[in-house]
Amino acid sequence: LANRVEKMSENGISRPKVLTLDTMNPTVKMVEYAVRGPIVQRAVELEKELSEGIEKPFTEVIKANIGDAQAMGQQPITFFRQVLALCSYPELLNLDNTFPEDAKNRARLILQSCGGSSLGAYSPSQGIDYVRQDVANYIERRDGGVPCDPDNIYLTTGASDGITTILKLLVCGQGIDRTGVMISIPQYPLYSAALAELGAVQINYFLNEDNCWSMDIQELQRAVNEARQHCHPRALCIINPGNPTGQVQSRDCIEDVIRFAAKERLFLMADEVYQDNVYAEGCKFHSFKKVLFEMGPEYSETVELASFHSTSKCYMGECGFRGGYMEVINMDDDVKSQLTKLVSVRLCSPVPGQALMDLVVNPPQPGEPSYNCFIKERTATLSALAEKAKLTEKILNTVPGIRCNPVQGAMYSFPCITIPDKAIKEALEKGQQPDMFYCMTMLEETGICLVPGSGFGQKRINEGFVVMTILPPIDKLTILLNKVKEFHQRFTKQYS
Repeated sequence: LANRVEKMSENGISRPKVLTLDTMNPTVKMVEYAVRGPIVQRAVELEKELSEGIEKPFTEVIKANIGDAQAMGQQPITFFRQVLALCSYPELLNLDNTFPEDAKNRARLILQSCGGSSLGAYSPSQGIDYVRQDVANYIERRDGGVPCDPDNIYLTTGASDGITTILKLLVCGQGIDRTGVMISIPQYPLYSAALAELGAVQINYFLNEDNCWSMDIQELQRAVNEARQHCHPRALCIINPGNPTGQVQSRDCIEDVIRFAAKERLFLMADEVYQDNVYAEGCKFHSFKKVLFEMGPEYSETVELASFHSTSKCYMGECGFRGGYMEVINMDDDVKSQLTKLVSVRLCSPVPGQALMDLVVNPPQPGEPSYNCFIKERTATLSALAEKAKLTEKILNTVPGIRCNPVQGAMYSFPCITIPDKAIKEALEKGQQPDMFYCMTMLEETGICLVPGSGFGQKRINEGFVVMTILPPIDKLTILLNKVKEFHQRFTKQYS
C-alpha cells in the first residue's frame, strides 16, 4: 500500500513513484538468496548491538554461513599478493630486494599484456589473451593432455558471472516450451535465484543423502520425465565437489551423467570451483571435460559443456577479487558469437581478478625463488581444511539428533538435525520453516550464524538441515562445534 501512495514534495507537487512493487520487474521479487538472507541480516544487527555495548549471551558473532575464507582468517598466498601489489603499483618494481625476482617477472608479463601496461585499463571482453592462454595450458596439464583452445576460454567475474551468462543463453520459450534447468537439491542458491530472475523453470533432482550425497541416474530420469509435462528441459547443472553437501562425485558417476545428458539432449554445466578441495581418502577430483574426452568421440564431439572455476575458493580464498573463467565445449559457432557479444556488454571482467586468475593457473614453478614458500602455504591451507573437515564430522556425529555425512570436499558440512514436534509447531505458528526457527534461536542464544537447509531446497517433516562452513581456524571451529552441540542438547530438552 505504501508503494501506491503518492508522495508530496516540498513544493506541494504530488507524483506517483515510477518504480513500485507493482511496476517493477516481477521476476526480481521471486529471487531469494539464502546465504545472505534474513538470518545473516540479523547477525549483522547483533554485531552492531554488541559494538554499542548491548549485553548478549555471547561476546561475538561467528558467521559460519558462507565460504568467505579470508573473512574467516585464512591467509592469502604471499606470491599472489606480491604480484598483484607490483601490478597495482609498478613503481615497486624498481625497489631492490623487496620482492623476489620471479614475482617481478610475472608482474611485468601481466602488465605487458594490459592496455597501457596498466591494470586500470579495459581488457578485451573475453579476457586478456595472455591469461586465457595460461588458463588453456593449465586445463591441458590438469586433464592429462586433453587439448584446450584459448578461444574457448572466457574470463569472468567469479564463477557466478559465467554461470548466469550461460543461463541467459539457454533460457527461452513460453508456457510448456519454457526452458527448464535441472539443479541439485540441496543446491547453491545462486542457481535458484538466477533461474527465478530469468523466468526459467527450476527442475529439482535430489542428491542421495544415504550414499554421501551422490548423484543417482534414476533420480535424474524421474526429474526430467516429470518436468517434460510442463516445460522444456535444456540444461543440467552439477556442482563437484559439492556445495553445500561436500561430496566428491566418482568417475563412474560422472560418466553416467554424461551419458544421461547425451541421451536426453541436455547442455551440461559443471561448477568445479572446489576442484582443489578434496579431503576424503579414496576420493579424487575428475573434471567433466577430461572424462568427456576419455569417453570417446561419441560424447566428446557432441555433448555441449560449460565448466567453471574461480579464484574465490580452494586454497586461494580470494573472493573479493572476483576472478574466474569458463570453458565452453562443442558450442555452436553462431551461439558462441552471441556469447562473445553478450560478455562484451559488461565490457570486461575486473582486470585485477584476471591477473589473479593467471597466478592461480600458473603458480611458481620448481627452482623459482617463490616456489618453496608457495608450496608450504598451499599445503598448509589444504591440510588445515582436511583436518577441519574430519573434526566437523566427528564432533557433530557425537550429538544425539544430529547426523553428518563425511565432508569429502569443498568447504561445508550439511548435517541433518532432528527437531522436536513442539519446536516445529512454534516455528509454523511464527510463519517460519522449522530449521529457520532452529538457526535463528541458535543465533540469538549463541551468536553462531548458520544457514537453514530449507533455503537450499532440502525439506523434511520432522527434520531439518543446516549449512556450516569449515573455514574458521581450528581452535574457533572447535569452540563453534561444541557450542552447536551444547545448543542442540539444550534446544531438544526445552522443546521435548
